Amino acid sequence: MKKILLILIALMSFNIQAQIFNPVKWTTSVEKVSDSQFDLVAKATIENHWHLYSQFLGGDDGPIPTTFSFKDSLNTFQLIGKTTEGEGHTEHDKVFNMVIKYFEKEAVFKQRINLLTDKELVLNEVVNFMVCDDSNCLPPTDVNLKFTVKGVAGTLLKDTNLPTTGEIKPDKKATETPVEAPKTNKGLLSIFLIAFFSGFAALLTPCVFPMIPMTVSFFTKQSKTKAAGIKNALIYGFSIVIIYVALGWLVSFLFGADALNALSTNVWFNLLFFLLLVVFAVSFLGAFEIMLPNAWANKVDAQADRGGMIGIFFMALALAIVSFSCTGPIVGTLLVQAASGGNQVGPIVGMFGFSLAIALPFTLFAAFPGWLNALPKSGGWLNTVKVALGFLELAFAFKFLSNADLVLDLHLLERETFIAIWIAVFGALALYMFGKIKLPHDSDMPHLSVGRMSLGLIILTFTIYLVPGLWGAPLKLISGFPPPMTYSESPYGVGYSRAGGSVETAILPDGAEFGPHDIPIFLDYDAGMAYAIKVGKPVMLDFTGKACVNCRKMEERVWSDPKVLNILKNEVVLISLYVDFQKELPLDQQYISKTTGNKIRTIGNKWSDFQITKYKANAQPYYVLLNHDGENLNHYMAYNADVTAYLNWLNEGLTNFKG
Repeated sequence: MKKILLILIALMSFNIQAQIFNPVKWTTSVEKVSDSQFDLVAKATIENHWHLYSQFLGGDDGPIPTTFSFKDSLNTFQLIGKTTEGEGHTEHDKVFNMVIKYFEKEAVFKQRINLLTDKELVLNEVVNFMVCDDSNCLPPTDVNLKFTVKGVAGTLLKDTNLPTTGEIKPDKKATETPVEAPKTNKGLLSIFLIAFFSGFAALLTPCVFPMIPMTVSFFTKQSKTKAAGIKNALIYGFSIVIIYVALGWLVSFLFGADALNALSTNVWFNLLFFLLLVVFAVSFLGAFEIMLPNAWANKVDAQADRGGMIGIFFMALALAIVSFSCTGPIVGTLLVQAASGGNQVGPIVGMFGFSLAIALPFTLFAAFPGWLNALPKSGGWLNTVKVALGFLELAFAFKFLSNADLVLDLHLLERETFIAIWIAVFGALALYMFGKIKLPHDSDMPHLSVGRMSLGLIILTFTIYLVPGLWGAPLKLISGFPPPMTYSESPYGVGYSRAGGSVETAILPDGAEFGPHDIPIFLDYDAGMAYAIKVGKPVMLDFTGKACVNCRKMEERVWSDPKVLNILKNEVVLISLYVDFQKELPLDQQYISKTTGNKIRTIGNKWSDFQITKYKANAQPYYVLLNHDGENLNHYMAYNADVTAYLNWLNEGLTNFKG
């Protein structure tokens, strides 16, 4: 009975993962512009968690762009301008090291045409596209699109190359408009948590912390009863939240969705943010104070004397203005980070988290003044917190400078330089914590406290951890901050190269080439299988794609593990079958697939059809371990960033092969 149950579970897991995905559905419509001009509208409805790539990508080495086969037919119609598309999401992809634009939920494409005939026109066009989710990428797919147009013949246009941005702007009159999918709740939760803890950090600065007992004293004296004191404290805390959330809304309103989507990849925005954060950092280090005009504080303070709810609100506003020299840089950094994520709600969520952390202590201590006795006394440690935040802002600033350098592909701030800067910044912070560096506004320190020494040791440990990154260590703790390994002076590490230096070079068998991490790979199934039989090793089939994001993630995060890499280099024969390889097959090798009915025209089509026909799957990455008869040694493996699970899968296949 147990064996039967295990078999059923295995079959169920196979059916769950080994499946044919079809996450995009296309519909067509025609919108009338004039009697002779029409928009051909192709709408893609995309399943949750999948995304469709734009027509306009940042380079030739990334995902396959969406393309339409619209062509002029001077007997019947003319194309006017290029095919336009919705806003979508734009970001710098660290895997491909390029700017990538994609769509979620829905994408709308429009092509304007000028009719040259009075007859009803039936257009059969083809769209070629690629989609991915968090664990799968599908090979490029062709879908036929049909449009039926009936109008009045217009005159032949001399110039149809009209200016176009390649984007569809929102049109309230259009029957179909692009819908931009919101960022995931996980992204907004991250913004909220970062902002919330940043608010607590702002509390521990010399501009804010001393204000707590002063505020509590005011409410204690002004409130006739304890209930009134609690009520006034709640109004005060709520006012703080309203003020900062209004600031977040203002940023969203001024920028708008279009600008926020551009922040993460726009060179000038990133350079501006870099300079802004450097100014904030220098201010925190004590070079100068960022102050709002004193007249603002005086006017607001005068309004606070009015009493009642309005007076309490202006008290909260006075707190925001007076403490700006400490909170301003933190607030600015949060707004920059939230806005650069391309999410219009991000700045609002960020300011809500920040203000909530500020408001809670003021509200609670004002409501329960007896708790003040548990607070530490103000002192030089407050400036230490401020200076430490300045070092962190300085380190964070170089992420934005790195973004600009990556987009422009200037290689001025490569991985080694970035890591060296971080080593210098955090090394200086460690020396500061140990009292070896003294900055303006620091008080004399007769001795080193245990807490400060402990924090200094943690920072020093982190600094030492960064050092091997100069020689090619992956530094997974800060993954995503420095440029990728490929954007480096020495991709194989300082003093190393594939052809020389200290890297052990492999002798390539006939028909093989170097793949990721210098693993010998075969690009042809028969050649790889013949070599495996010759050397007596099992085969690992790697269904992949040149534009497969998740395939690159597996290679970067899992294949780089020393134990996994050793198996892939020495214990299996790796056959990588690229399903998006566009080289055409000889005419005598082209055929119609018995499974899908599609014409198999390219090498990529061949391997995709092979995967669909034999393994009933069409997503990549997809890994299969085979014996010399082409039989599975164990279950297949799809995208799984768990190194241990992948290693166990490899070892299981090797054991079965030897057995």
